[in-house]
Amino acid sequence: MRALILPKQPALIVSYLKVGKLLYFGLSLFLLQSYIYYVLLIKAISNSDPDLIVFWSVCFIFSFIHIFLVLMDGWSRFQNYKRIKDQFYIHGFDVRLAANYKGSKCQRNAAIIAASELGMEKEIRRFFRKCGVKNHHFIPYFMIQDPLFPFRKSFWSRTFLEKPYRSKFDFKKIAWEQQQLKQGITN
Repeated sequence: MRALILPKQPALIVSYLKVGKLLYFGLSLFLLQSYIYYVLLIKAISNSDPDLIVFWSVCFIFSFIHIFLVLMDGWSRFQNYKRIKDQFYIHGFDVRLAANYKGSKCQRNAAIIAASELGMEKEIRRFFRKCGVKNHHFIPYFMIQDPLFPFRKSFWSRTFLEKPYRSKFDFKKIAWEQQQLKQGITN
């Protein structure tokens, strides 16, 4: 493990929200959408219109299920963030590690947040640029390459069911200790 001087570390909840910021924006839209579809469904039920009841039921169920999918995706990306942050801390920035996170905008964001909290943001952004990744690449590459992705076990396990990861390091404590050591040396 190389000696790495850490910048001030944010609270874990701040990192969690930064990692999933795009997902949580989508979550707010699905919540709003679900509410609107629910209101329209209740109106269709009160009017006893079977066609509209079916239509608004399907819309509501679709939107409501996505609330949970987005929450699970956000939790999975946070597991990615903790894992890659540990790996970067142990090994330094390594393109072989970063390459595992270039497949989707959310995974890239998790890796970028982890790298930035370790002072390696320039390296990872440069790597993604060299790979041809653009900021507007929102659709995961695997969705374009494999249209049958919803039927793949790897899609479900990697997107929504990432195994819990417990960080090996207390980065806030390490950064604080480094700051104390630095102040002790300068005094």
